[in-house]
Amino acid sequence: MQEPNIELLELKSKLQGSFLLFCQFFYKQLHQRDFILSNPMGRESHFITCARALTKCARLEDVRLILNLPPGHGKSTLLVMWVAWTMSMYPDSQYMYISYSKKIATKQTELIKRLISLYEYKTLFGITIQHDSKAKEYFKNTHGGTVAAFGASGSITGFDAGLPGLDRFSGALIVDDAHKPDEVHSDTIRESVIQNYKETVSQRVRGINVPIIFLGQRLHEADLPAFLLDDGDGTQWKNVILQSLDEAENALYPEAFPKEMLVKLREFSPYVYASQHQQNPIPAGGALFKPEYFVKLTEEPKFVITFITADTAETENTYNCPTVFSFWGLYILPEDPTQFGLHWIDCIQEWVEPKDLKPLFDGFLLQARRHKNPPSIAAIEKKSTGTTLLSLLSNERGIEIRDINRDRTSKEQRSLNCQTFVYQRLISFTEGDPHVEMCIDHMKKITANGTHARSDICDTFTDACKMAFIDKSIYSQKREDHLKISEQLNAQVNQRLALMKKTQLSGFRR
Repeated sequence: MQEPNIELLELKSKLQGSFLLFCQFFYKQLHQRDFILSNPMGRESHFITCARALTKCARLEDVRLILNLPPGHGKSTLLVMWVAWTMSMYPDSQYMYISYSKKIATKQTELIKRLISLYEYKTLFGITIQHDSKAKEYFKNTHGGTVAAFGASGSITGFDAGLPGLDRFSGALIVDDAHKPDEVHSDTIRESVIQNYKETVSQRVRGINVPIIFLGQRLHEADLPAFLLDDGDGTQWKNVILQSLDEAENALYPEAFPKEMLVKLREFSPYVYASQHQQNPIPAGGALFKPEYFVKLTEEPKFVITFITADTAETENTYNCPTVFSFWGLYILPEDPTQFGLHWIDCIQEWVEPKDLKPLFDGFLLQARRHKNPPSIAAIEKKSTGTTLLSLLSNERGIEIRDINRDRTSKEQRSLNCQTFVYQRLISFTEGDPHVEMCIDHMKKITANGTHARSDICDTFTDACKMAFIDKSIYSQKREDHLKISEQLNAQVNQRLALMKKTQLSGFRR
């Protein structure tokens, strides 16, 4: 009979006795680099805090855990390690790994499988993957333990989390980011995730001693963690809430997210900062756009290109949203020639019947064409009355009529995507123009939770930002043309920078 290897037994005992030590050891085996603990000022490493909470789940001291952690702080890495760690002690455990996308969940289960397949893991714990477990989203070990991946909105059949009737650990149900950030502001999609959790996901737990763990950042004031924290499922949850910046403005993970980066994020994307990094979504009525961040210029800048965006309505009844046309100009910032600004040249809102849309647009276009930089594009959302207007304008000469196909993204998420451009002071008006106060008064009422009454003016704003800053499709819908024009604009910027540098050197010599 072969003598047991004392060193291996001691290492096995140490690794099973400390989740954090297990993480440090196997992270290096898996990724060929060290697992570095964060070292924040004034509080313990968030890895230690998370490890303590997850260890209590493994010991069944807490069987319902919410761990709110900012993005990029290693939460998924910890979950991968935790599954492998608990399986090393209880190899027959059954795990369900759920994320907003089955593809994301599958990526994590594949990583767990790779870890368990490591030579060091098999040697220390005597656990191997069954040869017929080829699928990435599901595998089974030789002791009957399983790991399966699912999407938070999808169907879940034929799989369970944990084993019934046991007073020891036997697996877990893990929810790692239930909501997709760009869909959580859609009431329909968000509520379907919560409903699916109540009716399907939570029902797959097969024992009172099977932990359910929710990890992720907050994304909305009515998201799944909010539902759980409010005892929506009738269960008491242990919650660990970690903020990127503490009250003294010390960073939680300074090695990856230093204070300077977070302060800048707070300034330019306050909603993302408040919700995802501080775990405190803006309460109902919290405005996304502060009036003081819109720039008012004494005179119009010199434009690179001008264009129109349109949001059409159904009827002249004033209790419905109006039709809105906005006229925009893109320009190079004089104080930073590498950055573009977007100038709101003009805007009208009118409640009209569909038959009057064409005359209304013709009047607005005529006025815009009197500008020293007439518009070269008119972009109109392809829906209902907008489709009709697009058809009527299809033969319009001297301007490109372009349709906008908005995706599943909600109005609120589109506004959030454009918040940073306002806070970077890239949106400007000409002081004293008649539409300025109307637009700013509308924009200051836009909220992240959809409690505002109308979003018509804001819709033309988000379309303009998407064209100018996000897709950069304002120049051309054809990729080859877009690249060519972008290169020309970059060349202009480089010329200006070179000229500025030459002027500065010339002044220095004098």
